[in-house]
Amino acid sequence: MCGRYASSRGPEDLAGVFGIEKWEPEETLEADYNVAPTKEVYAVLDRPVKDADSPRPVRQLRRLKWGLVPSWAKTPEGGARMINARAETVHEKPSYRRAFAARRCVLPADGYYEWVTGERERELEEEGRRKRPRKQPYFVLPADGSVFAMAGLYEFWRDRTLPDDHPGAWWVTCSVITTEAERTPLAVAPAEGPHTLAQIHPRMPLMLTPDRWDAWLDPSRTDPDDLRGLLTPPPPGLMRAYPVGTAVSNVRNNGPELLKELEGPEEGTLF
Repeated sequence: MCGRYASSRGPEDLAGVFGIEKWEPEETLEADYNVAPTKEVYAVLDRPVKDADSPRPVRQLRRLKWGLVPSWAKTPEGGARMINARAETVHEKPSYRRAFAARRCVLPADGYYEWVTGERERELEEEGRRKRPRKQPYFVLPADGSVFAMAGLYEFWRDRTLPDDHPGAWWVTCSVITTEAERTPLAVAPAEGPHTLAQIHPRMPLMLTPDRWDAWLDPSRTDPDDLRGLLTPPPPGLMRAYPVGTAVSNVRNNGPELLKELEGPEEGTLF
């Protein structure tokens, strides 16, 4: 799954990476090292610009709220629970299938966090000596330091309680597509701890390599069977993972220090 990630790159950097044609300076987000559900995040998408002379899709950098609200939802309350869409079923689930066919995006990140309960903690839990096992967080990122481009969906939702000209009348929300975690060895693994992503968690965000960005973002591609071919995982051996401090577990903590690599899992959370 993907429940927390880091996003520190600014619009200028992302524009160069993704070939962004349009973004509004007033929509600039601060670097966020602890992105949590319901926060606003950057998304790359291809969409015609309203009132433009040409109807052609334009590659844009937009601010969306993480937690998808289907267009038909009566209220937005369920968005916080719809942060992930499974690649295996995204084409058929009522909440996602329309967005999958017509509103796909890339959610750029530095990498994502995932938590694993250490072996010692599990033993204590089984013995009844610890009710809430302490989990060790890991940061997962491309081994070459490139942008982690997560496959995503976005959707529009109209708040009918507000007038048309109200700035909050329309919500634009998104979800991260996840897939089975890689079982092949990491490109760079911690000296002590997991050596595959599957040993950390059975799911992972679906990373799109640059050769798939254009096809994924192309709004003219609407056939679900065709699009499902883009959901295959990237080649193995592109990722690395390392342990970070448990401070990231508190959403109130934020800053580059959260990404500091530990020499090994924190005491009491050994893998």
